[in-house]
Amino acid sequence: MSTTEMAIAALGLVAISAFSRSFFFLSEQPWRLPAWLERGLRYAPLAALSAVVLPEVLLIQGHWPHDWRDARFFATAVAVAWAWWQKGMLGTILSGMAVLLGLKLGLGW
Repeated sequence: MSTTEMAIAALGLVAISAFSRSFFFLSEQPWRLPAWLERGLRYAPLAALSAVVLPEVLLIQGHWPHDWRDARFFATAVAVAWAWWQKGMLGTILSGMAVLLGLKLGLGW
């Protein structure tokens, strides 16, 4: 592929992206989402976070762990308990990482 073709392809992708992102601003009337979609979108951040975090916690290179004494299980349990108790993101991350590092460095799990 030549440099000119790559530049045309890149500019085309920029134009398509800009148009699709600004499509909602072209209307003079405000867009209203259906109620069922608004209710469903409330769960999108939780679903995205679960899709990223759960495979990392539950799998080791695509396979189930052979031992239940994996430090990630205990760190996740502590982080979930902290998040439920305190409802704070920083404390959740710090408590989970403290348990994970403590078990990895202290016990060699």
